[in-house]
Amino acid sequence: MLRFAVPLAACLLAAGFSSWPGLSASLAGHLIAPDGTSPLLPAARLDAAFARLPDRSGRVTTRAGVPVFWRAIDPGDYRLRATWPHDRTRGDTFPTLEFDVPAVPAPAPRGTVVLLHGWMMNGDSLLPWALRLGEAGYRTIAIDLRNHGRSGRAPSGYGTREAADVVDVVAALRARGEIVGPLHVLGVSYGAATAIFAAADPRLRAERVVALESFAVAGTAIRDMVPHMLDNGPATWSERMARRWMHWRLDAAVLDAAIDQAGATLDLPLDAVDVGAALAQVPCALLVHGDADRHVPVAHGRALAAAAPHARYLEVPGEDHLGLPMRLDVLAPIVVDWFDGPACPGSVLAGTESPTPTERGKRPPAR
Repeated sequence: MLRFAVPLAACLLAAGFSSWPGLSASLAGHLIAPDGTSPLLPAARLDAAFARLPDRSGRVTTRAGVPVFWRAIDPGDYRLRATWPHDRTRGDTFPTLEFDVPAVPAPAPRGTVVLLHGWMMNGDSLLPWALRLGEAGYRTIAIDLRNHGRSGRAPSGYGTREAADVVDVVAALRARGEIVGPLHVLGVSYGAATAIFAAADPRLRAERVVALESFAVAGTAIRDMVPHMLDNGPATWSERMARRWMHWRLDAAVLDAAIDQAGATLDLPLDAVDVGAALAQVPCALLVHGDADRHVPVAHGRALAAAAPHARYLEVPGEDHLGLPMRLDVLAPIVVDWFDGPACPGSVLAGTESPTPTERGKRPPAR
């Protein structure tokens, strides 16, 4: 959910938190809204890629008054070649992308996929998915969630308020003719929770959802994630010492206080942000989680699967929170097959089609 190991340590270290209230208040401030973009996002490489690609973009001002940035990429023969770093222990999990710019006009889309990114990322981070889904015939629309990228700032909702923004953006783009064919949603981490909340709103009129490594309850995810972030990740000797000291001070009471403070500021109790309850209202969802995920442990994925027995749930062995979203070699064929499937019972396109068999606990092969 929250890719902020280095930013979190820097935030707390620079905050002068010699007291218990100071530590909880500093952490609460970081939980309220991201204070930058993740250093894991290769902005220069992505800017160079987008400079070559034909696309359309703009902003929609939502009913909450938030200007939300969107970018559409049409289907085409991009011939994507993705190369992953050999050493993923450094946290550099974003592939090097090579692709062709189609020389012929884009074919008519077979459907539209809305792409939703993770915390401290932006819609550009899902370019590999946009190109791969474009090769499969889908138009993609990547959205910068509120407080991220080129969108405006507003109270975070841990997926709830962001979902309302997504519904408004899609409604505006549907009126402009940008939404063609069945509408699907793919989200990563924070964006996966947003995708589920958005799809639970019948106004979105989403047919199928893919949620990669979503949290089940926001407060629980924060309690799971923060101690892990202070124990792991590349760091100098001094940074490791600082993290150990912070971990020693960051006990359950401090975490609870920070979560309560952040929730009070947002007017949103974070322990009440229940993705499973929303998922129960989504008729056609594919959940994917890595069994080595320690940022948002696999228990969250399993809890979501238990909350929605009708959903399809897959675990990828050996994959963690940072690496899983970029495993297009394993996941893209599964996701495309999922989007190509018949309408699910209870979905906006459901008719006389037969129900899609539910697959639970199926594991894609490891790379």
